[in-house]
Amino acid sequence: MANPPPFSRYEFMIAWRYLRARRAEGGVSVMTWISLVGIALGVMALIATLAVRAGFRTEFVDTILGANAHTTVYMPPQQITNDLTDEVYTVSGTIPDYAAAVQRIEAIPGVTRADPVVKGQVMATANDGANVAEVVGLTLADLEAIPRVADPAAGAGDIAAFDRGIAIGSGMARELGISVGDRVQLISPRGAQTALGTTPRIASYEVVYIFTAGRYDIDRTRIYMPLPEAQSYFDREGAVDEIQVFAARPEAVDALTPALTQALPGSIAWTWRDASGSFLSALDIEDDVMFVILSVLVLIASMNITSGLIMLVKNKGRDIGILRTMGLTEGAVLRVFFLCGAFTGILGTLAGLVLGVLLALNIDGIMAGINWFTGGGAWDPAVRGIYRLPAELRGWDIGRAVGLSLALSFIVTIFPARRAARMNPVEALRYE
Repeated sequence: MANPPPFSRYEFMIAWRYLRARRAEGGVSVMTWISLVGIALGVMALIATLAVRAGFRTEFVDTILGANAHTTVYMPPQQITNDLTDEVYTVSGTIPDYAAAVQRIEAIPGVTRADPVVKGQVMATANDGANVAEVVGLTLADLEAIPRVADPAAGAGDIAAFDRGIAIGSGMARELGISVGDRVQLISPRGAQTALGTTPRIASYEVVYIFTAGRYDIDRTRIYMPLPEAQSYFDREGAVDEIQVFAARPEAVDALTPALTQALPGSIAWTWRDASGSFLSALDIEDDVMFVILSVLVLIASMNITSGLIMLVKNKGRDIGILRTMGLTEGAVLRVFFLCGAFTGILGTLAGLVLGVLLALNIDGIMAGINWFTGGGAWDPAVRGIYRLPAELRGWDIGRAVGLSLALSFIVTIFPARRAARMNPVEALRYE
């Protein structure tokens, strides 16, 4: 008579019966439940952490691409001598014939648009408050093309009135205590050159629009000004400081650098990856470290399966001897106890999968509750840069978390299962 195939129905039946320990074998049942709960919590933590890390990265990159250029093209700094004082100082390079440069850049395949921009640092004051601000001068059409800034749901005021005023971030408006219709005084340290040195330039502007870009540093420091007014204020008549380039594929923007520098000879291209590459690399390293740490927690929980199986093998010594004398092979006994551990690992993994997905889907509500309990200190946008803790469930992250848990659960069952398979039936029944 041919031997039954591996993992036959009777092997599953015996394994399931052994897991349902009687009261006298309560220790085995307790260890099984401890293993199951530990694996479930480990998988839940792993899935939720990976989802939060993925969501944080996606939100961070989205705020970068939604409120900043994908690539900036600018000229290198220049040295200028003051004819009155013979003082030599360095100034940022400018692009005088920027209209023609914009046309050449927009003709490059893969470029969606190019915006001429004037930039400068100022001190913004209002209502006895002051804040350092970055002024970006651009046209109304270019401002309306910035998705994170021209969002009517998050903004206040009339963006169409941009030509007669300025647009500021919601964080700056809150700190200065101003709203739409109020005036802000801008003070630039680089003003007119005189025999006595440089005099500051001071001007007052009406706030016509308040935006929320979703990045704490942008909302707190950025001011948008009409391009002609910015050229006059920063003494850039007929020129701009840089050209901001937007690509159809931001993730492949590095491939456009050679064509951009050829379109504007002598220029330098600075991509969004160059600006935020170190932070994104740190996120990648942190993701790997968190995965390793949480994997160790899953491994520790899986080790409880080994303890439970060793106790089960010891309690079932007589049964093993009887099964062996009835004709069960070593392989069949090994598979029976392997299935005992595998059942625990599979059930714990499935429970952890469900809990992890539920935790990731409700992370906003959970963080809101924690923020309320801690008085708003659980998530500080000044440190994290974004206002909320997002979560993004990705199939790859769920797959590797589940695969890791199952693999560890299966591996740790091999040693006690082999011990049960190699048990001598004569020795097992000698004292029975």
